[in-house]
Amino acid sequence: MRIQTAALIFWASASSLFAADWKVADNPLSTPWTSKVTAEPALPEYPRPQLERAKWTNLNGLWDYAIRAKGEGRPGQSEGKLLVPFPVESALSGVKRPLTPDQRLWYSRSFNASAAKGSRLLLHFGAVDWRAEVFVNGKAVGTHEGGYDPFTFDITDALKAGGAQEVTVAVWDPTDTALQPRGKQVLSPNGIWYTAVSGIWQTVWIEPVPAVYIESIAMTPDIDAHQLRLTVRSAASGDFTATARLRGRSVGSISGRTNAEVRLPLNVLELWSPDSPTLYDLEIALKSGDAVKSYFGMRSVEMRADAEGHNRIFLNHQPLFQIGPLDQGWWPDGLYTAPTDEALRFDIEALKKMGFNMARKHVKVEPARWYYWCDKLGFLVWQDMPSAMTKTPPSNVRKGAAEDAQFSAGEAAAWERELKAIIAANGNSPSIIVWVPFNEGWGQHATNDVLKMVKTLDPSRLVDGPSGWEDRGWGDLKDMHNYPGPGMFPALNDRASVLGEFGGLGLPLAGHLWWDKRNWGYKTFEDRAQLQAAYEGLMDGLGPLVKNGLAAAIYTQTTDVEGEINGLMTYDRQVMKFDVGKLAEMHRRLILGK
Repeated sequence: MRIQTAALIFWASASSLFAADWKVADNPLSTPWTSKVTAEPALPEYPRPQLERAKWTNLNGLWDYAIRAKGEGRPGQSEGKLLVPFPVESALSGVKRPLTPDQRLWYSRSFNASAAKGSRLLLHFGAVDWRAEVFVNGKAVGTHEGGYDPFTFDITDALKAGGAQEVTVAVWDPTDTALQPRGKQVLSPNGIWYTAVSGIWQTVWIEPVPAVYIESIAMTPDIDAHQLRLTVRSAASGDFTATARLRGRSVGSISGRTNAEVRLPLNVLELWSPDSPTLYDLEIALKSGDAVKSYFGMRSVEMRADAEGHNRIFLNHQPLFQIGPLDQGWWPDGLYTAPTDEALRFDIEALKKMGFNMARKHVKVEPARWYYWCDKLGFLVWQDMPSAMTKTPPSNVRKGAAEDAQFSAGEAAAWERELKAIIAANGNSPSIIVWVPFNEGWGQHATNDVLKMVKTLDPSRLVDGPSGWEDRGWGDLKDMHNYPGPGMFPALNDRASVLGEFGGLGLPLAGHLWWDKRNWGYKTFEDRAQLQAAYEGLMDGLGPLVKNGLAAAIYTQTTDVEGEINGLMTYDRQVMKFDVGKLAEMHRRLILGK
């Protein structure tokens, strides 16, 4: 099929001829969405809802792949088909093979494109773990390091005059043998450490743009001024117009120059919150011809004292007790990658039905569509930075240690680059209200310098510092981890006291386990009645703490993950372990302070 624009005619080559070559690899568990995954295309939704263009082509689907020694060049032939964007270790990739640090994973596929004069073709990757070298028609177009931030290459100059073009991606992933951000991934999973994820794990797509185009936008709501602070970024300065709409009606517009902040006035103000997640549509057009659609929510976040003198988290100038789960974001069929967009939405809707109003996204960054569903459905997010650590003692801070971990200048710079990129990529989402740079002592280095840097980068949100273990005296929140808990630090004059992890109550359910043995929880029970009673006891214990100033509590965790069986749901999302109605009522009472 040919898709024509004023600037470019392009289309992706179909690989439906090879669809029969793909099937889900053998796996211990399946989710309700496993059988809904199709090769053409996998995850068909536009992947970037806050910077959306009308013309684009999804390159998800079946790619040729090969695994070779790290030092070898491009392989001479394919080993088979791999379903992108599912990581090579996952069942949904159709491959389910480990990638070791002494190997490289090679991908290749073709598409057809021909660029008109003055146009550009962009190749986007949602995320690739870890180092990606990208070639088009054998020409190197760029290298990216970092498993959690999106990246883009302009491939126009590498295109042939017309017809079939070839894109090749070579990936190397050191996993837990080096000091790059990798969260809970390990080569030998056990306990709270999970199967490694390598290669392309988010959507790949191409889109045509004019020679001068919108590269990114930055938005910060100002509810007191009834304005949206907006910066439209492009390589060259130019004129743009922006129009905000609410339920289809224009409620504000402004003209400005790119790369300079403007303030978009709103003549109708409706605040975003978990109970009323109002979103405005935003249309931005450059005079040079590029146009994108976006959205935003109007809300404020601050930490200050309530009427009783306890420091709380305030949303839209009102104190709001926050309760939710530690959310790992893992799937038995796709590992880091949810099988479908419906599955992403399911987790958030399930948690809201349980009465939670937030989740802490734990040492992982999700695809943009997960945050879109949090924004649309009304679900607050505390966003972790994925941890960087090795087994060697210098990369970890042990409990009671007075000194931070030591990173080399290069390691610290690479970690900081990815942290800044993650904040920039996700900073427009109204649901994200807290940044969490460090979890416990995992790769905790230059603690207060990092926390202050994050606050400077984004003063519109709170900074948790760090979550658990060794606090260094700075940050908006002081965060205790207490298993099974609950507990809290005494009320503080300059910070809010939060319970960043507690609970971890385990219940293994036969038929829904990743492993028959090696299952683990912080405290394990024999049946659902015992589990429910223990959870109710934890909630009863939270009540007095909330009255004494506890500002938030985060229960471990949303689902079982591999051998860690302390989820509210089973890993396959087939069984809810608790009485949902009772959970919702307990959480409602805590939020209301009853």
